[in-house]
Amino acid sequence: MIPVYRWRLAPEGLATFRQLRAMGLRPAGQPVVAQLERPRRRRGPLVAFLYRIDLARPVRPMTPARWAALAKANAARQVCPHCGRDAGYRIPSSLGMCVPCADAPRIAA
Repeated sequence: MIPVYRWRLAPEGLATFRQLRAMGLRPAGQPVVAQLERPRRRRGPLVAFLYRIDLARPVRPMTPARWAALAKANAARQVCPHCGRDAGYRIPSSLGMCVPCADAPRIAA
């Protein structure tokens, strides 16, 4: 079982994934060493996993092939699977199609 710390009470030398990213680091496959909990009203606590900073490694640089793959993936998320048109924006996953296609049944009624 991993230790659980309250919000802002984690010991030095531990960081969340976002904190590591802000430092230009990545967890590099290391296991989670602790958990951070932030209490909330009327809901369960927010949870963040903590990693050791001394075991983190630098973020790998983006290569031209990675940039191309990322651009291709983002372009695919803009094409509506219903009508096949480029929406010009990322298709919301909640709709699963572009806004005009999602609104068409409501407008027709």
